[in-house]
Amino acid sequence: MPSETAVLTVRVPVALQQQLDAVAQAMERSRAWVITHALEQFVATQARQVEEIRKALAEADAGDFATAEEIEALNTKYKP
Repeated sequence: MPSETAVLTVRVPVALQQQLDAVAQAMERSRAWVITHALEQFVATQARQVEEIRKALAEADAGDFATAEEIEALNTKYKP
């Protein structure tokens, strides 16, 4: 059973549309498929980044910071 879909209307620069159409043609896919695929990847990446930021903020709020020794060890490890 196909998932539900929604119609979105966006304005993009003509050059971007032309690039999109060229990619779709090269992939033998529809413009809608290429856009959907690109949006799925973008949203997944952003969701992961937002989750990592939330985790980092929670750690910071809890006072969970690197010790001076841990920082020094990293500085020593990556010194040229």
